[in-house]
Amino acid sequence: MRIVVEHDLEIPLRDGTVLRADLYRPDSRVSLPTLIRRTPYGRTGESAGPGLDTRRLLTAGYGLLVQDVRGRGSSGGEFEPFWAEGADGADTVDWAAAQPWCDGRVGMLGRSYEGSTALLAAGHAPDALHAVSAYMAGSEFREGWCYQGGVFQLGFVLHWALADLLLPGLLAADSGSTGAGAERVLHALDSIEDLYRTPGLAWQLLDELAPYVRRWREHPRPGPYWRRAAPNQTYPAMRAAGLHIGGWYDIFLGGTLENYDGGRRHGGSAAAREHATLVVGPWSHCVRGGVFPGRRYGVRADDQVLDVTGLHIDHFDRTLKGTGGPPGERVRLFLTGVDRWQTFPDWPVPDVSPAALYLTSGARHANSATGDGALLPDPPPAAGADHFLHDPDDPVPTTGGATLMTGMFVGADCGPRDQRAVERRADVLCYTGAPQTAALTVVGEVTLVVYVSCSGPATDIAAKLVDVAPDGRAEILCDGIRAGYAECTDGPSPPGRTVEVTVRLGAVGHVFAPGHRVRLEVAGSNFPRFEVNPGTGGDPAEPWARPYETVTATVHHGRRLPSHLLLPVLITR
Repeated sequence: MRIVVEHDLEIPLRDGTVLRADLYRPDSRVSLPTLIRRTPYGRTGESAGPGLDTRRLLTAGYGLLVQDVRGRGSSGGEFEPFWAEGADGADTVDWAAAQPWCDGRVGMLGRSYEGSTALLAAGHAPDALHAVSAYMAGSEFREGWCYQGGVFQLGFVLHWALADLLLPGLLAADSGSTGAGAERVLHALDSIEDLYRTPGLAWQLLDELAPYVRRWREHPRPGPYWRRAAPNQTYPAMRAAGLHIGGWYDIFLGGTLENYDGGRRHGGSAAAREHATLVVGPWSHCVRGGVFPGRRYGVRADDQVLDVTGLHIDHFDRTLKGTGGPPGERVRLFLTGVDRWQTFPDWPVPDVSPAALYLTSGARHANSATGDGALLPDPPPAAGADHFLHDPDDPVPTTGGATLMTGMFVGADCGPRDQRAVERRADVLCYTGAPQTAALTVVGEVTLVVYVSCSGPATDIAAKLVDVAPDGRAEILCDGIRAGYAECTDGPSPPGRTVEVTVRLGAVGHVFAPGHRVRLEVAGSNFPRFEVNPGTGGDPAEPWARPYETVTATVHHGRRLPSHLLLPVLITR
């Protein structure tokens, strides 16, 4: 099939700004449904996005419009991430639907930022937009993107701003050579581990080249500033049906799950509610093949073997061409531990019941995996407590999990890494359950409810869910953090006061095999994924800076203060 390509199409927006795009379509006089991909990363080359076979999409009878967003590439205007994407995307949909090569039906697709542009446009409800595909996309720009649990995602934001937002534009401005600006950014990326520990140098560079990043730090709490770029605020307006694809170790998994659930429950049309679909694989943001250092999930885990392009074609055929009824497999999840795909009727998965495992310890306490911290099915009758020291100068190092801190094709820092080195630290509390006598299937959101007091103004509470194999390998499944140890919108509680803290650890689809054990880790930091709490109780809007204060945190347990882990256990019938 011959493909017709038109470069540098000019698309006027409502405010007079002109964006530019390239069009790919089959050589046919017949008007076709059009798919739109809006990107801040450059529209060069024929591509519907990573992992997608563009030729198959075109052969299936779709046009593809690839557009530089405002202020990027050859598009006009000034770029500031996210704020203009909803209105600009809606204007682009209206323009495309009116062109002779489009039959008036439009879909949008994209991965990561590009998927968010599709969702933001859908929130403006343009008449021609019938379908979106959001591949590893967030549900809001604050929580899950810049912050998690109220803590700044230092590792991701710093690298994303330097490597993905600044460097490509500087290289393009220098015609591919490395001018002074690009050299400064390259030097910063080469020394990014030092910048994580001394971020003042990074902020100086970002203040000069990307001042909008400072504004993200100046708004640490929810509010109107963030609601301008939050798909989860507009689900009732979204008439477009969504295909949502995520990974268990993707940094935006929480947003992917929320976007599916929001469209399914609250979408603004019957099609949005009935045609919503969800796929979650054993992937991170930068690993789609299911192969990580120390862990391989098998050939079927590869998104190409799954045929992610075919999933897109099926979704757009249903929603743009009207072929077939509602999806037969609404939710498809890869269950780690048994390493197989399984379908479910919905998310949250029906037939799941929360099971509590209660924290306790004995004479050796829970410090490190060599202690005697335990998880019990019932609250221990005796009151007890464990203490850990939070030293901002010696934070607990990030080891795997849903991280995105290195290049897009490097997976060495993310995913199901072994935690045994981390669990040797005395400032990491480890609570371990008994070996499983039968398979335990956990599918859904994992939550920790813990009662904490603190010797100083503040510390964060970081937690991980871990699968301990009979050979001792301790594989991280999910992790989360909570700012301070009270509501992050209210600030920390006075020293010495015991408060109840809820930490969302994220979602899993995992089977603890017979002989394996459930483990919970609790600490005061997870660095550099999350910015370290300086222990001073200062304003979280201020960049991490000395002086620091060490803080002793106390985790209480027992019948009166029943700290517990909540696992969503699948009930087999």
